[in-house]
Amino acid sequence: MRLVRFGEKRQEKPGILDSDGVLRDVSTCVEDWTGDTLHDDSLEYVRQHLQDFAVVTQDVRLGPPVNRVGKIVGCALTYGKHAAEAGLELPTDPMFMLTSPTAINGPTDDVVIPRGGTQLDWEVELAVVIGKGGSYIAVEDALSHVAGFCVSNDVSERVFQLERGTQWTKGKSADTLKPIGPWLVTRDQVGDPNQLAISMTVNGETMQSSNTSDMVFSIAELISRISAYLSWMPGDVLMTGTPAGVGYGMDPQLYLKPGDVMEARIEKLGAQRSVVKSYDD
Repeated sequence: MRLVRFGEKRQEKPGILDSDGVLRDVSTCVEDWTGDTLHDDSLEYVRQHLQDFAVVTQDVRLGPPVNRVGKIVGCALTYGKHAAEAGLELPTDPMFMLTSPTAINGPTDDVVIPRGGTQLDWEVELAVVIGKGGSYIAVEDALSHVAGFCVSNDVSERVFQLERGTQWTKGKSADTLKPIGPWLVTRDQVGDPNQLAISMTVNGETMQSSNTSDMVFSIAELISRISAYLSWMPGDVLMTGTPAGVGYGMDPQLYLKPGDVMEARIEKLGAQRSVVKSYDD
């Protein structure tokens, strides 16, 4: 299934796209798509009663497909070529950081350069939404903890990230810097998450083009290994790292400016489109 949240900002309702791409309102049985409702039993109930839900006929904005996210765990250097362009060695254990969930943005909402930012960069990533929490999760059980997958863009302000105390959270957490969606695709519809084409264009030019099969750690390994350091909670978001082709790695380096258009796409998960705006616009 493809789960969505639709409507104006902070007023979104939960919905679902049926097999014909028709949007249906499921708010009569689901309060919202959150960690409380993304478990297997709830999803199966919606799947069984799909045709009972009202069709949404008007054009609507799609918001982030999950609400009330407890934490975002972002991974670094999970693609070998990206590590090389950054001049860094591949990690032997997953590198990760926490990002504020207040940075989450809709899949077509504007991305705003934070005040004082001068080096805004793009990073298309596969995002994993946790449906069942846990710690010390075995690799072979890890994917059963997943509610679904979606497109994300780990937009990063490099000055904040690298020159202000080298605290990566600073460069990742400003409002609007984490577009996710357009929808959350349940794990049964995705198959192997490490066999998905992934790409990013900026102003129509391809900047990143890879496949999640190139990741150093599988999605299951990331979930499992990170669970040794923190407990996953339902509704948490794991951002699994970006392939080569970010602006920071170019020579000369290239960063986003107001009016630029980012389009992130992942096979089976759809595409998102974000226009960059100045903080003062």
